[in-house]
Amino acid sequence: MKAALIGAGSRGFYAYGSYALQYPHEIQFVAVAEPNKEKREKFAEAHHIPENMRFEDWTELLEKEQLCEALLICSPDRAHYKPVMKAIEKGYSILLEKPMSPVPIETLEIAEAAEKHNTLLTVCHVMRYAPFYQALKEIVDRKVIGEVVSIQWNENVGYYHHAHSFVRGNWRNSSESSPMILQKSCHDMDMLAWLIGTECKSVSSYGSLTYFKKENAPKGSTYRCLDGCKVEKECPYSAAKWYLNDRDVWPANAISANASLESRLKEIQEGPYGRCVYHCDNDVVDHQVVNLLFENDVTVAFTMTAFTNEIFRDFKIMGTKGEISGNDVKNKIEINYFSGQKEMINPATVNGGHMGADTSIMVDFIRSVNEKDRGSLTSASVSAQSHMIAYAAEESRVSGAMVSLKDYVKKLKMTKEEVL
Repeated sequence: MKAALIGAGSRGFYAYGSYALQYPHEIQFVAVAEPNKEKREKFAEAHHIPENMRFEDWTELLEKEQLCEALLICSPDRAHYKPVMKAIEKGYSILLEKPMSPVPIETLEIAEAAEKHNTLLTVCHVMRYAPFYQALKEIVDRKVIGEVVSIQWNENVGYYHHAHSFVRGNWRNSSESSPMILQKSCHDMDMLAWLIGTECKSVSSYGSLTYFKKENAPKGSTYRCLDGCKVEKECPYSAAKWYLNDRDVWPANAISANASLESRLKEIQEGPYGRCVYHCDNDVVDHQVVNLLFENDVTVAFTMTAFTNEIFRDFKIMGTKGEISGNDVKNKIEINYFSGQKEMINPATVNGGHMGADTSIMVDFIRSVNEKDRGSLTSASVSAQSHMIAYAAEESRVSGAMVSLKDYVKKLKMTKEEVL
C-alpha cells in the first residue's frame, strides 16, 4: 500500500512511520508534508521519499492529483479539519489522529462528509485495537457478569507525562490545541461508550488547573530549569532530569528531531520544554471527574488525574452477576463472580505503542484499504459520537450544569443552521 503523511511529529514518525520501516512489504510512504524542516527531512530520509514529494505545507500535497491510496493525518489538533475535508474530496482512504477537531461542529461535518463520499476514515482511537481492551470487550459482551450496571474508570496520566505534554508541551493550552478531556481522555469516553454499547444520555463534570501555576512555584525557582534554579536538583519535574540523558525514548526523544545531547540542551535553553512547570502558559486542567448516564440506567464515574506515579488505566465494571477489575499496564483482568468463583486473565500482547494498539490499528487500516472495506471499528461516525461526550463534559465543567447529549448535539446543529 502506498501512503502519504501529513504531520511528521512524534505520532507520525514513531507510531505509524515506524510500522512502515518494520513492514515495508505492507506499506510504503511516498510523500510527506511537514512545516518543520528538520522533522520533514528526517522522515523523508528514513522512508526514501524523493525531494519532489517533500512538502512544507499540506496544501501543496493535496493540491496535486491523488498521489496514492492512503493518507495519514497526524498534524496538530487544530490542523485536522481542513486537510481531512480536502482529502475526503480527493478520494483518499484516511487515518486521522484524534481528536478529529477541537471544534464540535467540525467533527460532525467530518463525519457527514466521510459518509457522503463513502470514505474509509479511521480515527486513531487506538485503544479499541489494543489486545487488552479487545479481551475486555469480549468478556463484557459475553455477559459473564450479567448486565453492566455501573463502572468506575480511572485514567492515571502520570506526573511526568502531564508535565511533558500538558504543561510544557503541545497540548498545554486549550486555545492552541484542545481541552484535556478531549485531547487525552477522548480515548476513555470512546472506550466507555464502546464497552457499554448504548447511547450516553447526560454528563456532569468538575475539574480545574490546581497545581501547575505560578503561585505554587517553590522559592528559588526560575523561568527555566537551567537559569540557576535553586531547587532544580531535587525537583521531580526538572527538564535536565527528563531530557538531558542518552536514552532515545519518550519523552527525551520528543523535544528535538535530532537526538544528540547538544540539540536537546539547545531546546531546553530556548524551547518550551526547558521551562519551569510553574511558569508556563498552560491552562488545561490537571484533574477532572466526569459522571456519565447511559441508556438502561448504566452509570459511570470517571477520574482523570495528573498526580500519579505511573501511567496506566484501571477500572471496575460492576454487573448483576459479578464484577470485572483490571489494570492495563499490568495486563491483568480479574473476574469475581458472586458465586465465589474467580478468574484471572492475562490477554495476549502485541509489540508496539499503546500496548500494541498502534501496531494493531495499522494492521486493520492496511487491510481495510487493500480489501476496499469502507467500514472501521473507529469510523468517523462512531468516533464523532464519543467526541460529543467529551465536548459535553467540558461544557458541563465550564458551566457547572448537567448536559443532555441530545440537547447538546441539537443545539450545535441549530447554531450551524442559523449561521448558514
